[in-house]
Amino acid sequence: MDVVNLKKILSSGIMAEPQDDSKNKLAAVMIIVFGSEPMVLMTERPATMNHHAGEISFPGGTWEEKDVNLLGTAIRETQEELGLEISKEMVIGQLKPVTTLNSGFKITPFVTILDTLPDIVPNSEIASVLRIPLNSLLQTIEDDKDPLHHSILEMYTFKFENHLIWGASARMLKQIHDKILS
Repeated sequence: MDVVNLKKILSSGIMAEPQDDSKNKLAAVMIIVFGSEPMVLMTERPATMNHHAGEISFPGGTWEEKDVNLLGTAIRETQEELGLEISKEMVIGQLKPVTTLNSGFKITPFVTILDTLPDIVPNSEIASVLRIPLNSLLQTIEDDKDPLHHSILEMYTFKFENHLIWGASARMLKQIHDKILS
């Protein structure tokens, strides 16, 4: 999949206003795709974090009132975590929100596609930054047969080198996978 087609496939309307969700905390992430051969930027969380320790995820975090909307959350968190400035005009779309059971978050993923990736300066919330070839990552999809996840209707895993991507991040990647194949 080349970048031009990927941009067409992932472009969508943006509805960034937080929706009242008394069951879950609201959060947002930024899915950053870059390069002529599409790469996706993901982060590894430090093992010492309270939520999602050691997990592979997209930059993002919890909505705060100062963010105004969820897109503002994704932009703010991307800047805080990676030192990467993404403007709202650079965001081409969003995916369906994904809910986590254990930590109680409803996460809205936003998508941006960059020609090149500027310098990244990760903060203490990031153990490492992963630059992953998107096409080969999407080919590693597996249905997760782990019986501990029986309460979630859809569980998937993706693999990159020695990293396993699962949970909310994998469900977001599955949406991209399905959009490309449809």
